[in-house]
Order: sequence, then structure tokens, then C-alpha cells
Amino acid sequence: MAPKRKPAPASSRARQRPAQPRRARPAPAEDAREVLGLALQNPRGYRDVKPRVLLGWLERVLVALAPKAGSLAARLTSDAELRRLNRTFRGKDKPTDVLSFPGERTADGYHVGDIVISVPTARRQAAEAGHGLQKELQILLLHGLLHCLGYDHETDDGAMERRERRLRKRWIVDA
Repeated sequence: MAPKRKPAPASSRARQRPAQPRRARPAPAEDAREVLGLALQNPRGYRDVKPRVLLGWLERVLVALAPKAGSLAARLTSDAELRRLNRTFRGKDKPTDVLSFPGERTADGYHVGDIVISVPTARRQAAEAGHGLQKELQILLLHGLLHCLGYDHETDDGAMERRERRLRKRWIVDA
């Protein structure tokens, strides 16, 4: 049995560096990929959103679909914000469930893009489909990610829809 360590004297504790905030430990790398810069904002503090679960899921999907990705950002917000963004960027004065803004290569690597999701709309869609909010958020994140990767269901003769259907079978789980 190992001997117990005595606490350091108060004078040496004062010289120790202050405790740093704990960072989420990245999943073990399957190859030599660097840790992704993923951001998931929930500025309205929706309590039924599970950001850690979504971030872990999103990292796995992003590594599989865009192995050279450096970063991706997602924002979970209100119908009002989605309506404003939809009006500003698409000329449609109505709320929507998800908007995507493809990224570009930066000095720090490849920023895949930004995804904005309306949580109230996601809740309604989840209820209509008979599944939970987390599953609906995964569906919308996947849809937004495909747009960021260059797919466009409005112009691609069904290619995005077919790809999304295959990816849902693999990546979307009941949550």
C-alpha cells in the first residue's frame, strides 16, 4: 500500500499556479488528426438541449465526413433570430429550422462553416415526427453540415437528399 502524501505547506501552495478551468478531454484520435475547433452556442440557455452530447456526436460526424476540417460552429437560438437571418441572407421573411453558412480556408485551417438552428422550431418538428429534441437537433445539424460541405437540395437533383438519408441511418440515433 502506497503511503499517503501530506499536503504541501501553505507557503508552497501559494506559489502553485492557479487552477485552470477543466477542458473537455478530446476523444482518442484514430489517426494523427488535430483536435477540432468545435463551438456550440446556446445563448438563450435552452435547458432541454444537451450540448456535451451534441458536441461529441458532431465531432464524430465531422471527422467522418470532412477529415480535413479544422473548425465548425453551431448556434441554437430562437425563431425570431432565424427569421431575421433568413430575411437578411435569403430574402425570405419567415422563420426556418436551420440555416447554413459555408466556411473557407483560413490561416488556422479549414473552417467548414456555421450552422444556426431554431430550437423552438426543432421542438415542434420533433413532436410532429414523434421523436425527441436531441434527435431533431442531430437531424438539423447533419442537414446544415451537408450544406456547409457544398450540397444543395434545391439544385442537385436529389443528391443531397439521398446522401442525407444514408447518413441518417448511420449517424442519427434515438436520444
